[in-house]
Amino acid sequence: MIWQGRLEDREDLAGIYETPARYTAGFAIGIIAVELIYPKIPGNVANATTYPFPVLYKKVSFDIERLFAGDASLKEEIIEAARSLEKDGVRAIIGACGYFAHFQKDVAEAVDVPVFLSSLCQLPMIRLSLSEKKRIAVLAASGENITEEVLEKVGADGKRLVVKNIGDLPAFHPIRYGELKLDNGRLTAELCKVVEELMKQEENIGAILLECSDLPPYAKAIQTVTGLPVFDFNTMITMVYHAVVQKTYFGYF
Repeated sequence: MIWQGRLEDREDLAGIYETPARYTAGFAIGIIAVELIYPKIPGNVANATTYPFPVLYKKVSFDIERLFAGDASLKEEIIEAARSLEKDGVRAIIGACGYFAHFQKDVAEAVDVPVFLSSLCQLPMIRLSLSEKKRIAVLAASGENITEEVLEKVGADGKRLVVKNIGDLPAFHPIRYGELKLDNGRLTAELCKVVEELMKQEENIGAILLECSDLPPYAKAIQTVTGLPVFDFNTMITMVYHAVVQKTYFGYF
């Protein structure tokens, strides 16, 4: 049954439709989010106001450091969360942490909707867009866990990557370790200083990728100080949304 329709005009409203039996509808994007308690400001993947379309969250409960390390014992809980979102009718599934990449292939095999568990999934596309001389800077919440193994799971590798760990920044501490007070201005300044210094140290950086789902609120500031394309979870989620919810175009020519 093809049920993923879209009502765009009054004629559509007068139609007859059949869908699977579900208690709710209208969520194209499903997001698996780890239960964490820090402030989640707009732009954060775990803040629903970030998006101009509805998103549906599914909580998983485990220590985030275990996800960073790719603890294999987490696999079944993550797969179950994905299957629950699929059952609720989402058209694509996202993971709200770059290190869900450890389970990208497992989840993609377990469900029948597209799966983009990590912002790292964009790396092949970014690399193709740049000259072979250019490198991609990756700002990561746990830089040591950006390994060749995890990159392979999203179809990428470490060639042409410059990984910069930001997980030990003082202002990032509330996000990584779960505190209720976040100095957003200080974190913005610290991140901008990191990328400015990185640009001085490393040659030929052509784009920046923010691994962490907490970093999109700072993408604009990072772009302002570097002048580079900045990719993050939200560039990916927006692209995926428009792929699974296409629209009819109106205008003139």
